[in-house]
Amino acid sequence: MGILRLAQVMQKIGMLSPLGLYRLLAAICRYGINVMALLRIAERTYGEAAAIADDQEMITYRQLLAQCEELSLMLRAKHEIKPGSKVALLCRNHASLVKSIFALSWAGADIYLLNAEMSQDQLQDLITAYDFDLLIYDEELASLIEQSAYNKGKLLSDHEEKPAVNNQQLGGSAAARRSWHRTSSGTIMLLTGGTTGKAKKVPHKPSLFHYLNPFYTLLKRLHLTRYHTGYIATPIYHGYGIAILLLFVALGKKIVLTSSFAAPRACALIREHQVQVATVVPLMLDKMLKHNAEDMRSLACIASGGAELNPKLVADVFARLGDVLCNLYGTSESGLNIVATPEDLRQSAHTLGRKIDGMPLFVLDEDMNEAEPGAVGQFCVQHYLSWAERSKRWIETGDMGYRDSDGLYYLCGRADDRIVSAGENVYPIELEHILIHHPQVEDVAVIGIPDETFGQRLKAYVQPVLHSEVNAGQLMDWLRVRAARYQMPKEIILVEEIPYTHLGKRDKKRLL
Repeated sequence: MGILRLAQVMQKIGMLSPLGLYRLLAAICRYGINVMALLRIAERTYGEAAAIADDQEMITYRQLLAQCEELSLMLRAKHEIKPGSKVALLCRNHASLVKSIFALSWAGADIYLLNAEMSQDQLQDLITAYDFDLLIYDEELASLIEQSAYNKGKLLSDHEEKPAVNNQQLGGSAAARRSWHRTSSGTIMLLTGGTTGKAKKVPHKPSLFHYLNPFYTLLKRLHLTRYHTGYIATPIYHGYGIAILLLFVALGKKIVLTSSFAAPRACALIREHQVQVATVVPLMLDKMLKHNAEDMRSLACIASGGAELNPKLVADVFARLGDVLCNLYGTSESGLNIVATPEDLRQSAHTLGRKIDGMPLFVLDEDMNEAEPGAVGQFCVQHYLSWAERSKRWIETGDMGYRDSDGLYYLCGRADDRIVSAGENVYPIELEHILIHHPQVEDVAVIGIPDETFGQRLKAYVQPVLHSEVNAGQLMDWLRVRAARYQMPKEIILVEEIPYTHLGKRDKKRLL
């Protein structure tokens, strides 16, 4: 099955030819099994085509490969980076971060992608836990490091401004430098936990066969081979961001990046570069639409992920931009699992989409048995620990939902968000989906609270539309004919704004 899927992917991207196979084998022979081999194939295929456009520069695939090679050799010679070295990247989205990822992969280092929005205490916890050998960082984040106890190697991310490294420092003779070529890729560590909790590492060792099914599904359902320019608005240090980065490189896209998201800047970039495909979280998309939907007319595919879409936003995108919206669902631990096309979202604005072909995703009940269609359970992914022994375990995502008889998946919320009210399982997202349809509601967040009579009840925080005079009593009256008894909130609180994390998830802890 793996070989067949590989052939299908290579055919999709135009590599199932003698020349394509030669480039694949040549890249592996030169660099080994790591993402530099992917970049080498892209360089041989797309050459002088634009690779990255960020706030500082625009470089071609040929320039990107050459600069990554030089950086990798410098990291080995000056910072003694080798297979097994632990290197942390504390960077926002820009070309220098991309170069560091490829260069470190060729050196065989383990790459730790740190959240650029983390606190001082969180950084110190990570430094203590992982004992990094080198920390590559943006200058604007230097104070975080200076105030920590970190005392090992440091390197600013803007490598181009550092003094040039001579040939002797890079390893002397051409023969010596060639001896460094082939390495096995290290691990890319995604540190989950956002900015509010303790980070948990999620290792990803790049594996060709592991990513084939998600890669093929994105090519097939999102028609990515049709487009030439992509904008990655989501942070690359997040699993969603780096996965899209590697996918765009494989396809030879012009990749547009900017260090921080702001709706006016994002809209301007889309207009300037005539971006055709963009990766966003729903909050970013909502802000861009409110700022200037006309700037977004070039978009043929908007891939939303990282947080649930609300039905009102889905309808707004379809009304203003047409059938361009897709939804991606996955977790840091299990990767991409479910994709919704515009057709799926037209069928149901609440759906996550359909399972990726070949993905061992199941909805399991409390006894770890597969739930019937329509029955709520936990999304779990079957993961093989040993190919030889075929032993396996479940990756429990912590997300609760169900699959309908048509094969569409739906999210009910996190397992720890679920409450039991008078014996009924109740999910806050259900009430959120009802309230968001009120014409005077801009945004809503629902939590569970203790209740003496029912055990637990829901409490809703509502952000009214600008200049609205709606009150909590009117919203309660409106809900009574639309929500089940157990979904009715004990209280509705009107707020000026629903808080979000930088990754676009509702920050419900700040409402308490």
